[in-house]
Amino acid sequence: ADNLSDALKKLKITATDSTADSLEGCLDCLLQALAQNNMETSEKIQKSGVLQVFASLLTPQSSCTAKVANIIAEVARNEFMRNPCVDAGLIPPLVQLLNCKDQEVLLQTGRALGNICYDSHEGRNAVDHAGGAHIVVDHIRSLCSKTDPASEKLLTVFCGMLMNYSNENDTLQSQLINMGVIPTLVKLLGIHCQNAALTEMCLVAFGNLAELESSKEQFAYTNIAEELVKLFKKQTEHDKKEMIFEVLAPLAENDVIKLQLVEAGLVECLLEVVQKTVDSDKEEDVAELKTASDLMVLLLLGDESMQKLFEGGKGSVFQRVLLWIPSNSHQLQLAGALAIANFARNDGNCIHMVDNGIVQKLMDLLDRHVEDGNVTVQHAALSALRNLAIPVVNKAKMLSAGVAEAVLKFLRSEMPPVQFKLLGTLRMLIDAQAEAAEQLGKNVKLVERLVEWCEAKDHAGVMGESNRLLSALIRHSKSKDVIRTIVQSGGIKHLVTMATSEHVIMQNEALVALALIAALELVTAEKDLENAQLVQILHRLLSDDRSAPEIKYNSMVLICALIGSESLQKEVQSMAFLEVVSKLRSHENKTVAQQASLTEQRLAVES
Repeated sequence: ADNLSDALKKLKITATDSTADSLEGCLDCLLQALAQNNMETSEKIQKSGVLQVFASLLTPQSSCTAKVANIIAEVARNEFMRNPCVDAGLIPPLVQLLNCKDQEVLLQTGRALGNICYDSHEGRNAVDHAGGAHIVVDHIRSLCSKTDPASEKLLTVFCGMLMNYSNENDTLQSQLINMGVIPTLVKLLGIHCQNAALTEMCLVAFGNLAELESSKEQFAYTNIAEELVKLFKKQTEHDKKEMIFEVLAPLAENDVIKLQLVEAGLVECLLEVVQKTVDSDKEEDVAELKTASDLMVLLLLGDESMQKLFEGGKGSVFQRVLLWIPSNSHQLQLAGALAIANFARNDGNCIHMVDNGIVQKLMDLLDRHVEDGNVTVQHAALSALRNLAIPVVNKAKMLSAGVAEAVLKFLRSEMPPVQFKLLGTLRMLIDAQAEAAEQLGKNVKLVERLVEWCEAKDHAGVMGESNRLLSALIRHSKSKDVIRTIVQSGGIKHLVTMATSEHVIMQNEALVALALIAALELVTAEKDLENAQLVQILHRLLSDDRSAPEIKYNSMVLICALIGSESLQKEVQSMAFLEVVSKLRSHENKTVAQQASLTEQRLAVES
């Protein structure tokens, strides 16, 4: 400790004019003390005021420069020392030293700047201001192809410095991307894949940059997919695989890169990981299984990559994924169902899958999750069934396979995501299927639950889908029994509210359903239509210039149907509808204008 105090005093007094030898001795003493107790020594260095002296010692001519930079690198390992290093004016001279040729000086300077930048806003700003990043990127570029140990060591330090400089800072990450650092780092990874430390630095740097949208476009122009897959195949340790996964996940959000990863053979690697880890309870294997199967699902979100793996339903990948659905692992069941939902993104694939028995597999999976089931698996399986039900030819097949009954088992669910998908699946299934719509529409339990969910104010999605299914049951069944069930369950007011939705498609569906109600069961629904103030709402829709042509048209059709009821007709008369309707005779849309003429005649006759 006495030696240290002496060395600090000596440094302060003699730094300006002492001989190199006596300086060397003081610096060695400091390095020794730092090696024994970094934190305590750093505090003493800070208190002594020597940091300011260091600024003058950081000259390319001095033989002590590397040691001074080494001391700064060591003290900057402590968080409390980073700002003092910036305040002591050390950044500009350190950045200047990046221009020198001496490898040891470059190494220690890179370390010092990297440590000062670590989690330090002030440090990064100062390096940015002094133009340090640019010089470091140039060094990496020129050293990139050199594979001697000294160059690789320097490259590792410089990559680490850039990583600390830009970590979690979008502005600085963008700056590095604009400097063209991505192609350089990808090239680096390819050349130095045998060097574990350097590879690791590259991966962390990629992980940093890959979150930015602009980086993905640059990555797409490199052979990053090939390099990462090549590297992944070599890994045996969990931690190393995890590091590569952390780069793959953000990159795979880009559709071009998705396809590149598929073509580079990533899928085969993922399937292998799944096979090796599926029966293990080890924590790291469970984590690896989840990451690999999630990434697989992500790759299927790209249209081209998905279609490539589907291969007309003959693809080995598609076949392997099918085996995940009956597995005993919830994670694989989930990934399997999500994968099917992703494969089911065009009619051709959907028709092929339904014809080849996928529906039964999904229903069996749902059956395993009815009582206290896994919500994410329920949600995923229902998503897959909903997508499969979109092509017209699949609807009847799926209905006769018992999909509606399988889905109805989840009516008791209190989970909004499950409710949402359940409603969507039923709505897809009954589209233009009169018999099924009638059967479901007479199911009192279902209709009562829909009416309840129409009031789910906290869950707009569930509320919207419930309204749309109520309307669909009427529109596709055109059945008096269905209308009576909906009236008795208190559903009319919700259909009237739906006519005021901000979505034209929903407004329209509501108006068509209400017109059917008025045409088929006006007496039964009369009171509810009155209480819901339907006539006032129709007046508003017809008067509003912003209403879409089809909304105006269907509102007039509905008015004509409503005047069959005495009480509703009185309301219509009291609201000067004739005036509004006659204006619409000159509407630019021919169908609207024609309907306005017809409606005007009807209203005139009735009055």
